[in-house]
Amino acid sequence: MSDLFDTRDTADAPAETRHRPLADRLRPAALGEVIGQDHLLNPEGPLGSMLAAGSLSSLILWGPPGVGKTTIARLLARETDLHFVQISAIFSGVPELRKVFEAAKQRRAAGQGTLLFVDEIHRFNKAQQDGFLPHMEDGTILLVGATTENPSFELNAALLSRAQVLVLARLGSEALDQLITRAEEALGTAVPLTQEARTALAEMADGDGRALLNLVEQVAALRAQTPLTPADLQSRLQRRAAQYDKSGEAHYNLISALHKSVRGSDPDAALYWLARMLTGGEDPRYLARRITRMAVEDIGLADPQAHRVCLDAWETYERLGSPEGELALAQAVTYLALSPKSNAGYVAYKAAMSAARQTGSEPPPKIIRNAPTKLMKEHGYGAGYAYDHDAEDAFSGQNYFPDGMARQSFYQPVQRGFERELKKRLDWFSDLRAKRNRAGED
Repeated sequence: MSDLFDTRDTADAPAETRHRPLADRLRPAALGEVIGQDHLLNPEGPLGSMLAAGSLSSLILWGPPGVGKTTIARLLARETDLHFVQISAIFSGVPELRKVFEAAKQRRAAGQGTLLFVDEIHRFNKAQQDGFLPHMEDGTILLVGATTENPSFELNAALLSRAQVLVLARLGSEALDQLITRAEEALGTAVPLTQEARTALAEMADGDGRALLNLVEQVAALRAQTPLTPADLQSRLQRRAAQYDKSGEAHYNLISALHKSVRGSDPDAALYWLARMLTGGEDPRYLARRITRMAVEDIGLADPQAHRVCLDAWETYERLGSPEGELALAQAVTYLALSPKSNAGYVAYKAAMSAARQTGSEPPPKIIRNAPTKLMKEHGYGAGYAYDHDAEDAFSGQNYFPDGMARQSFYQPVQRGFERELKKRLDWFSDLRAKRNRAGED
């Protein structure tokens, strides 16, 4: 048996041990056995450095399910001779927390510290999170919280300032293959899989070590006489659902990836992220809205048709529903990715908004104000207004900005797509305006 394994968990173990789930039997017995988190545990990593210095601080372990958050917390307590207490924010409230803190105080008085591991810590509300602070500050507890959600959004700033956030990585293919090997040693037999099926099994776990070990256990229970193929796995096992929370960080990460892939003119990547969101259960109407936003923000007038393509795709989805209507969204994404790009309209709009906020309530010049009453005419409303259709080239060149405000140049079209034509028009009007203004001065 390799020294990577807890030798208490073998095929020759007592029946009550063998009947424990494989994931529990293979739980690492030392930090050196933890797979896939070397960036934290190696001697130069944050945890390795803390343990070497003999100074462990409160921690927030942030990472996806099944990557070792609970195991690391248990082993940290063992390494530092702290009493390990585990609670879940799902099942614990204020009364339970008070009991935990009181017991920790008594333990400290007797000379032993407490490592309090709080699973799903993000599920505690802000007031409950504040309740940890005095006990962290006076040393009653060393807090190790685990969360699958972005701590920046879910945890109090005060709590974050007293704890170091460590990011645990999703388990890659190499780490998952190591887990399969460990499982085979614990089971005392090779898992009956072809090499392709072995790879497929790891993919089905989607980076979750616990899910992988559960799948291995299911394969072993099949007692197959010949190695299983990927097709066999697909028909007999359930793939782990993709990690996606429509209101969590994954939602924002994936829509950002989709948007940036479109902006970067990469239709293949854009289609991949669109598919990831759809398979995760995202509302296609949300995607239709965001895709239309991409058209007006990143393509704009470089291809005015892009906006129309998105609206048509949106309407098509509303008529067909899922899954047929999703193809229209995919076609819109492809069109946007391959369209000429310009954010000139977006930049111009933001600049105009900034100028509007700065100038406050400056009125339009009197020359372009309507004068429906005699009093308004007497006060100069509309006096001297030049009707553009009566001017040469249907262009008077008069000022439309507030009196006293310098002329602004918000829109700067690019030399791509249809905006090349718009730039010609803009330059033509600018030159003509300058000529008319000079003529007016003469």
